[in-house]
Amino acid sequence: MSKMKEGLGFLLRGMAMGAADVVPGVSGGTIAFITGIYDRLLNALKSINPALLMRLKSEGVAACWKHIDGTFLVLLFGGILLSILSFAHLITFLLDNYPELIWSFFFGLILISGVHMLKQIKHWSVTSVILLVLGCGFSYFIGTLTPTALTPSYLMLFFAGCIAISAMILPGISGSFILLLMGLYPAVLAAVKGLDVLVLSVFGSGCIVGLLTFSHVLSWLLKHHRDLALSLLTGLMLGALSKVWPWKETLETRINSSGQEVPFLERNISPWAYESLSGQSAYLLPSIALMLSAIVLVVLLEKFGSRLTEN
Repeated sequence: MSKMKEGLGFLLRGMAMGAADVVPGVSGGTIAFITGIYDRLLNALKSINPALLMRLKSEGVAACWKHIDGTFLVLLFGGILLSILSFAHLITFLLDNYPELIWSFFFGLILISGVHMLKQIKHWSVTSVILLVLGCGFSYFIGTLTPTALTPSYLMLFFAGCIAISAMILPGISGSFILLLMGLYPAVLAAVKGLDVLVLSVFGSGCIVGLLTFSHVLSWLLKHHRDLALSLLTGLMLGALSKVWPWKETLETRINSSGQEVPFLERNISPWAYESLSGQSAYLLPSIALMLSAIVLVVLLEKFGSRLTEN
């Protein structure tokens, strides 16, 4: 029964990560971190390397499966895939029809996740503070960049997968946001919604290559310079708050692949300025309620992750 409970916990964490990864601005790595499986995920990923073939030859399939924590990875990535396929339509609908409310929820989610990561830093130093500030500045700068429009060729989709998945496992940087900056987010989301096997296979291959490569680097940093790495990652996360601020003024628009006019260049404004400029409700009270609910959700996820880790 305990094994079943543990497996269900990994599946649910994967689903939470998948739901986060669909949204530009929110990282699945953040969810992994606050639910207590981040280090285990990196260790499992970095164990998949060329030396695994020698182990397979000398020790067999069962030993290799245990070495890479295979059951954990299958359940986690199964949850991620299930969630992405399930939530792609819902997230698109919510972002199109209730952007203020959905971004308010994600703002609260990132804010409390940043607070959680700050608590993980055991020893503060001048270097830690500098990295925190640099991370905030870099993430804020990335958020101000104007999205480019790259042609979604198969080669471009492969490299986009490599880059995006590397961002996805970083707490604070969203792979979906990287795709948005590259102008490939609509193409990838459309492939998910339409189950375009060829596009998803090329993009997925890039994700696998990027994941197995970058996990080694990140694991080494967290093992040898954990506090410094966490300081930088927390800065990256908190700097992303500007990108997910719920109330924005559209400065420029563009025509998307469906022929619809959508925002292209925006700036953050207050809820009251938003109501004045747009003539629409800012949904201030519901937005605040959703921010608070996101904070409560992360606190519950943290307790849930800690309990399962202890068990």
